[in-house]
Amino acid sequence: MTLRFIATDAVLISAQASLVALPGAGVPRWMHRFRGGWWALILPLSIAVVVGAIELVPETADALTWVALLLIPPGAALALGWAMRGARWPLAALAAPLLVLAWADVDGLAGDAAAAVLTALSCVTLGRILAGIVPALWLKAGVVAMATVDAILVFGNQLQAPNAVLNAAIPAPGAPQLQYLDLHYASLGYGDVFVAGVLGGVLAMERRPQLPAALLVLACSILWDLLFFAYDTLPATVPVAISLVILEAVQWATRRRRGASMAR
Repeated sequence: MTLRFIATDAVLISAQASLVALPGAGVPRWMHRFRGGWWALILPLSIAVVVGAIELVPETADALTWVALLLIPPGAALALGWAMRGARWPLAALAAPLLVLAWADVDGLAGDAAAAVLTALSCVTLGRILAGIVPALWLKAGVVAMATVDAILVFGNQLQAPNAVLNAAIPAPGAPQLQYLDLHYASLGYGDVFVAGVLGGVLAMERRPQLPAALLVLACSILWDLLFFAYDTLPATVPVAISLVILEAVQWATRRRRGASMAR
């Protein structure tokens, strides 16, 4: 590992962890009609289906870059205007200059940073929406399932090739790549930040402290990334899932102690 990789990786995992602290709670009433546990399948399928589709039809990667380019900027605007804590609708306009910078400085560090911010912010919106329409238990199971699928594919060397195809794809010459977070020396997949936004959304809906959970995710990511001394690619969804399991275990133990105290 080089010093540049370590510094860039630190920025990326810090950004990932911050997404746990950012989502607010609640969705518009009209979205309640879409409630259902099956939406939690989006988490593991977002990795398995994409990898399988690119493996079978590499051109799928090109289509996904267009999906990202069209949907991520509005998702980031919604995060700034509504989905994140402290959001204000006038702030939604900030997504426009971020997109302009990402487009004007394609392959430059500033442009890639702007693209990464847009991509990460879109996950705040997705996390809040999913947490508002999916039962928390289902989403938690989805987070663990997503990390499991991710780990199996990465350590089985089945994700690297399709992921390289996706990361190399561009929607059009000179257009920014919003399908993943790339800061030249290190990168994170969309799923890695998506899962963090979902965990943040779940905690917000349950009115549980999000900042301590974000710090826990960061600590787990730092320890997990020590495996880079042995591996070139790691599933960055795993520290988020580990943090969720720890949080659930602590909550369960706390409730059990309280129950025992009340029984005395």
